[in-house]
Order: sequence, then structure tokens, then C-alpha cells
Amino acid sequence: MVNPFNPRTVLLAKHARHVVLVHFPIALFLTAVGFDFAAQWTKKAELAPVVRYTLTVAAVATPPVVITGLLAWQWQLEGHKLRGILLQHLVLGVTSSVLIWLVWWLHFRANRKSESLPTYRLPIELVAALAVAVTAHLGGFLSGVNVPG
Repeated sequence: MVNPFNPRTVLLAKHARHVVLVHFPIALFLTAVGFDFAAQWTKKAELAPVVRYTLTVAAVATPPVVITGLLAWQWQLEGHKLRGILLQHLVLGVTSSVLIWLVWWLHFRANRKSESLPTYRLPIELVAALAVAVTAHLGGFLSGVNVPG
């Protein structure tokens, strides 16, 4: 049996890095979107830096997640052609990453130009949050967390 507390087991597992890292951008992005909607609803401009910094960390956390996901595919499946849920997970994962960066860019641009945030960012944030949620849901099936029974 594998020792779960052995650093070698944790650091050298071929798939574990993706499974561990993926939670950071998910949580950070959804938290930022929640704060952004709260800021819009309550008209509190003080929340803008919180949203911006949280989005920045979420966006920066996405490339390692995408890279480790691609590496897991190469190591676990030896680069075989993707199909079904795994292909959907990959496409939605990359789409989610691009949408997170788009939302970050909208906030960054508005702050840099000292403009107010565009209102069309909110539907984009909702679509991005939905893409992140569906990607995570499919990842749960792939990892065995969401399997019935």
C-alpha cells in the first residue's frame, strides 16, 4: 500500500498535481465573481481592489492547471486521442482559462484607465463561472468523485 504521507508519493504522482492545483483558480475566480456582484449590487467601490487582486491570482493560477492537465493526459493515457468526457473537460478547461483571463483583463483595463467597469462584464462573468462549474463537474467524474454509488 502507498503511504499518503510520503513526500515522494505526493510530489512524484503523475496525476496528483492537476487534481490538487485545480481548486485554487476555481475557488478564487468564483469568489471574485461573488465579490464583483456584491460590489455592483451594494454600489461599494471599495470592493473593486478585492475583486481585481483575487482575479489576478486566479488568472495566474490557471496556466499551471492547464499544463498539469495536459501532462496528466500524456502520462496517464500516453497521448492517446481524447474522447467523451475527457475531451469535453479539456475543451471546457481551456475555455474557462481564457474566460478567466478575459474577465481579469476587463478589470485590469478599467483600473489602468481609471474608468468605471463596463456593465457587460457581469454576463461574461456568469458565463465564465458556468464554464468553470461545468468543467469542475466533469473533472469530478473523471477523478471518480461524482461517480454514482
